[in-house]
Amino acid sequence: MTKFKQLKSLLSSSELEFLCEAHNGLSAKIVEEAGFKGIWGSGLALSAQFGLRDNNEASWTQALEMLEFMSDATRIPILFDGDTGFGNFNNMRRLVVKLEQRGIAGVCIEDKLFPKANSFLCGESQPLADIDEFCGKIKAGKDAQANDDFCLVARVEAFIVGQGLAEALRRAEAYHAAGADGILIHSARSTPDEILAFKQAWGDRCPVVIVPTKYYATPTEVFSSYGISVVIWANHLLRSSLKAMQATADALFSEQNLLSTEDRVAPLSEVFRLQGADELERAEQLYLPRRMQETRAIVLAASRGKELGDLTLDRPKAMVEVSGRPLLSHIVDTYHQAGIKRIIVVRGYRKEAVDLPSIDYVDNDEFEDTGELFSLHRGLTLVEPRQDVVVSYGDVMFNKYIQQMLLDVDDDLAVTVDTNWQESANRYRHADYVIASMPHSRETFHTRVFLKRIVSSAPPSAVHGEWMGFLRIAADRVLEVTELVAELVADRDGKRQAKLPCLINRLIERGRPVRVLYTTGHWLDIDTVDDVVSAASF
Repeated sequence: MTKFKQLKSLLSSSELEFLCEAHNGLSAKIVEEAGFKGIWGSGLALSAQFGLRDNNEASWTQALEMLEFMSDATRIPILFDGDTGFGNFNNMRRLVVKLEQRGIAGVCIEDKLFPKANSFLCGESQPLADIDEFCGKIKAGKDAQANDDFCLVARVEAFIVGQGLAEALRRAEAYHAAGADGILIHSARSTPDEILAFKQAWGDRCPVVIVPTKYYATPTEVFSSYGISVVIWANHLLRSSLKAMQATADALFSEQNLLSTEDRVAPLSEVFRLQGADELERAEQLYLPRRMQETRAIVLAASRGKELGDLTLDRPKAMVEVSGRPLLSHIVDTYHQAGIKRIIVVRGYRKEAVDLPSIDYVDNDEFEDTGELFSLHRGLTLVEPRQDVVVSYGDVMFNKYIQQMLLDVDDDLAVTVDTNWQESANRYRHADYVIASMPHSRETFHTRVFLKRIVSSAPPSAVHGEWMGFLRIAADRVLEVTELVAELVADRDGKRQAKLPCLINRLIERGRPVRVLYTTGHWLDIDTVDDVVSAASF
């Protein structure tokens, strides 16, 4: 059954039905999981979540965009609180068309003037719309709908402005004759007397919808016995979330820690569940190439980065902010863009500051006395059988193109080499220079090039490029590399401080070919404060 048919069925049901307010995709999903058959897209709640008043300060297109997220997140229908229709009959026609396009099953409009004010704020001083003009708006909306099951509910505000039962009935009859699929009769009193009197006089001419926000103490059985069609819980998810957020914010501000808060809030796993993280994982298994599925990235981020001075007093270099986000966050995003979702980060200095979500962490608590190989040794402990591995540093930004190159080769071992090495040499920083089987040229586009050695210095004529800090290890070679790394770091003769080039050179000495993939640029090594500034425009 389509969402449109579902809402029409709710309105015409012989049983009392319920809609619950939601104001974004997450709250809409919560409403559905609670068991409700439909959602009330509250104008008050939608405005409030933008931080705006319920006076048409949020545009109809802003509300429409949020409704689309709500509709996409759920399988149950949404009845949108469309205020006065956001203008005249012509605005109403366009609103209906756009709601239908986004799968919104119905709209409720009220007979007040645009811009509207909330019914519970100075209600008796609010003017009502002309009946004929409002009927024209209803007709225009019904004529504009393309789906026969789209529902338009007319909201009668006669009781709100103090005009009594006769006026409420007169307006409801006119709106019903104009084509409204239901009547929402509203009241600001703390008892349901006006509502029940209306329903008794109205009978069963068309479905009647109510919003018992003010007369909340009335037993629900009363509404059922009077033949009310739908009850709307209109704003309670918003109001309950405000109370919870205020309490949490107060506690965080006063206590300046998470000790009393963490146990009172939903775990991150619940957020990921509501977001549908498991569905994405299943989709990756279905659609991503197998190599991407089985590749793990190991990011070495244990060092402080003393060269950045005060920027790394309370956090490692990998967590220094670039454009408002930690450097590591940019690295993780780029891996994701390249299709590598499973990431291991090796932490060390100020490890508690390295806390990005959806990452596997392993700690090198001996970071002050060990080097990159020791961190790699720790990271490899989390690699599962039959997984390719890409190793990189926590202070190197790169284009996704780099990882895509590494994923595309069939060689067991591969590195990326920047041919623009002279620029790096002119920056007065340490660089790892590459001597390869042949220099970069047109010929290397169709000829496989292999690494001879990585060196810290060499005559310019012998240098073919700079190693960029990326190493790909195919699944078939991971065990051998793991054993070699363990052997090297166990050697107390300075090897605990060894860097990755030591491993790569040792593999070459053992006769293991290491493929060279030439590129020009597409990466940035963060070594200085100037590099941090440059990274913002990388």
